[in-house]
Amino acid sequence: MATDLTRVGERARRSPGLVFTSLYHHVTDVDNLRASYAALEANKATGVDGVTKAAYGRDLDENLSDLSQRLRNLSYRPQDKRRAYIPKPGSPKGRPLGISCLEDKIVERAVKQVLEPIYETVFLDSSHGYRPEHSQHGCLAVLGRTIQQQRVSHVVEADIRGFFDTVNHEWLMKFLEHRIGDPRLLRVIRRMLKAGIMEDGLTQTTTQGTPQGSILSPLLSNVYLHYVLDLWFAKRVQPQCRGGAWLFRFADDFVACFQHSDEATQFVTDLTTRLEQFGLALALDKTRCIAFGRFARDKARRSGRKPAEFTFLGFTHYCGKTGHGYFKVKRRTGRKKFRLSLARFTEWARKSRGLLSTGQMLDAARRRILGHLQYYAVTDNTKDCETYVHHATNILFKWLNRRSQRRTYTWDSYYQALQAFGWPTARVRVDLNPCYSAAFSK
Repeated sequence: MATDLTRVGERARRSPGLVFTSLYHHVTDVDNLRASYAALEANKATGVDGVTKAAYGRDLDENLSDLSQRLRNLSYRPQDKRRAYIPKPGSPKGRPLGISCLEDKIVERAVKQVLEPIYETVFLDSSHGYRPEHSQHGCLAVLGRTIQQQRVSHVVEADIRGFFDTVNHEWLMKFLEHRIGDPRLLRVIRRMLKAGIMEDGLTQTTTQGTPQGSILSPLLSNVYLHYVLDLWFAKRVQPQCRGGAWLFRFADDFVACFQHSDEATQFVTDLTTRLEQFGLALALDKTRCIAFGRFARDKARRSGRKPAEFTFLGFTHYCGKTGHGYFKVKRRTGRKKFRLSLARFTEWARKSRGLLSTGQMLDAARRRILGHLQYYAVTDNTKDCETYVHHATNILFKWLNRRSQRRTYTWDSYYQALQAFGWPTARVRVDLNPCYSAAFSK
């Protein structure tokens, strides 16, 4: 099956205008469904039916055979998604997720395995989110290199208001039909989009949006923004600019860089109109055009002002300089992300003190801190990472000593325990130095 899907990707690459009319048999294939089941994580949240991976796997052959049959005769219908929330800065309720049932997750992954080889040949280099061999760090590296090496003078920091909740289903289906001509596959995707959302025992019908939490949602969102934003920028915006223009997008989070201020300002105006045509809207309070780059830094310095900064993918980008005084793009952890990460760590430590042993808490805390550093410990951000490790270490000490009336640790014994557990240190784990091409290999 993997070989067949590889051939699909090869055909898509050789024939950019080819519309695939026979794909559905890959989705209904039992071996493909079995591979999709095997790829699912066992500890993920369950849907409205409460079925876990282990429970479904007790009669796996029978369940997959029945699912394949229902897919073939088009009687398969996705169940409602369960509404859940995760913390989101600035939102008291949190970011809404739609949790699919396990059987729906199997089908979502099977559909994704069919679509992904086709669209990986279509997506532009400006798109980095949720794609094979792409990452946030890769996007940040290319952005930093562009600002460092090109004549970038202005950056547009934009935000689409509630993107995943406002995707227009009809436009999405039209976009898919550019490459997908199998009506059975399109019908299943439409049914997935129309599945309701259950919250507090009540089901809400879905007329728009592709819920976060769905396995297929990131790919569908990339398809939508490929046609709405990426192609439009490459085919219409860039050719009309006198100077350089560059776009960097990770899912629905993106920034655009320009050489000339009037073209950056015009882009914001045109972008507002463009998004409205497809049912989307800019969050104007989070969208701004700033002077940024070596020329902006020099101009701000001459007028006695501090150069503007912008935030992208959790990092605040600012105009810095090398040890020899030359311009350099630098990054530090965004304030909101820093505070949210410490707040989550504090909440975890408070709840875990009565559930885990001392050794388990130390090991779990070490892994949590290490996870933070794996993302944020990049070039020029060592100071913020040191601050994070310092605060997290103190928070853990506080809650370990509140497990009972008797103190668990003194500071000396605590530091000995941390050393025994191999406590993480704030060293650079991802080289994003924009001054050297070797920085972009990771």
